[in-house]
Amino acid sequence: MVWPFKPKLSKQIARIEITGAISGGTRKRVLEALKTVEEKKFPALLLRIDSPGGTVGDSQEIYSALKRLGEKVKIIASFGNISASGGVYIGMGAQHIMANPGTITGSIGVILRGNNLERLLEKIGVSFKVIKSGPYKDILSFDRELTEPEQNILQELIDVSYQQFVQTIADARSLAVDTVKNFADGRIFTGQQAVELGIVDKLGTEEDARRWACELVGLNPEKTPVFTLEERKPLLSRLLSGSQASFVLGSGIGWAEFEISTSGLPLWLYRP
Repeated sequence: MVWPFKPKLSKQIARIEITGAISGGTRKRVLEALKTVEEKKFPALLLRIDSPGGTVGDSQEIYSALKRLGEKVKIIASFGNISASGGVYIGMGAQHIMANPGTITGSIGVILRGNNLERLLEKIGVSFKVIKSGPYKDILSFDRELTEPEQNILQELIDVSYQQFVQTIADARSLAVDTVKNFADGRIFTGQQAVELGIVDKLGTEEDARRWACELVGLNPEKTPVFTLEERKPLLSRLLSGSQASFVLGSGIGWAEFEISTSGLPLWLYRP
């Protein structure tokens, strides 16, 4: 991806915004942006997260890329209105985290959902004949109930993913695993509570996080602008939307499309 501007790197810090449900599109855009941050040698990155989470694999890949970048760049995460589940996981890739007092965060855990339309299909007289190589090949099929062995298989999958989540938080925040498990039961909490639990370092706005990032790399916050890495819209979209138009990294897909595309996948997601 070619970014539209060439910043004066020595006097700027980078900014990436992750908004909406985390999916494959989010991952692709954010990884390319992180690569640019490394190549252009920005001294610090302000990572703004306003996301309820999303797919497990995509969240893990973004987190891993942040950890690698953090060996060369100071990364400060700023939690916005909501940074929950997979949003929290991604935030663990930053060395420092700031949240608003009222930020909704937490929801640490894993969920997997499937659709069971068996009764509806019976009413309209539709049935399916399935030829499969093994008893579990059509696990989570929408036209029948789960069997008990299938439930056990899926629960084990969820438990493993949950352990990965808990361990990552424990490592990133220097907390005992048992301490993390005490609040990693799916509950949500505020930014202020997150500070008390050790998930967040400080309370403050995105502007406070920007100033903190500047100070960490020895730049004057009063004189250091932020270079936001955004995916450039097509010319027609920019003309129609006006000068304020931008497609922010991670804005992702709509909820309906997300629900359909992730049915049957384990998710790190808060969805009330």
